Amino acid sequence: MYIIVGLGNPGDRYEGTRHNVGFQVIDKLSEQYRIPVTEKKHRALCGRGIIGGQKVMLMKPQTFMNLSGESVKSAAEYYQISHEELIVVYDDVSLNPGQLRIRAKGSAGGHNGIKNIIANLGSQEFPRVKVGIGEKPPRMDLADYVLSRFPGEEKKHMEEAFAEAADAVCAILEDGMDAAMNRYNMKKADHEQSV
Repeated sequence: MYIIVGLGNPGDRYEGTRHNVGFQVIDKLSEQYRIPVTEKKHRALCGRGIIGGQKVMLMKPQTFMNLSGESVKSAAEYYQISHEELIVVYDDVSLNPGQLRIRAKGSAGGHNGIKNIIANLGSQEFPRVKVGIGEKPPRMDLADYVLSRFPGEEKKHMEEAFAEAADAVCAILEDGMDAAMNRYNMKKADHEQSV
């Protein structure tokens, strides 16, 4: 079984913010594969189903971002999954809005949710799908930026990115990490060459 975790902050106040792109990708997967994410377990909203021929549990931790690892650890231990069977989807300020990057492992890169997951699991060897939200404007506080919402035109672009990130998760499940990385990590490079 795979656990697919989207990172975000719970509550209406944070809905649709840049920091909540992980939740929005989980919502896309939920909708696409008809997996309701409504069960309250492991300090998260969860839903179980099948994606790409694999049993999965979709998760939206309700602990607030900087304690996401507590929720992830609880579920990982309960289902006795290996770290390779955990896929975390989250926002990345170092990528252009909507750009995807799949990694098999790595550091937190300053992301508090990932930092807490690494601390709780005692490992940084778990797959992740990063969704670019763009760099913060100069002189703007990072916390204010990640808790802001996407403006009109960008919002439409990001909706497409959420759908693509959901496809990337499916590609990991169906074809494996290497194939998914080759497919989705190359897209940006191709685009840059054609501009």
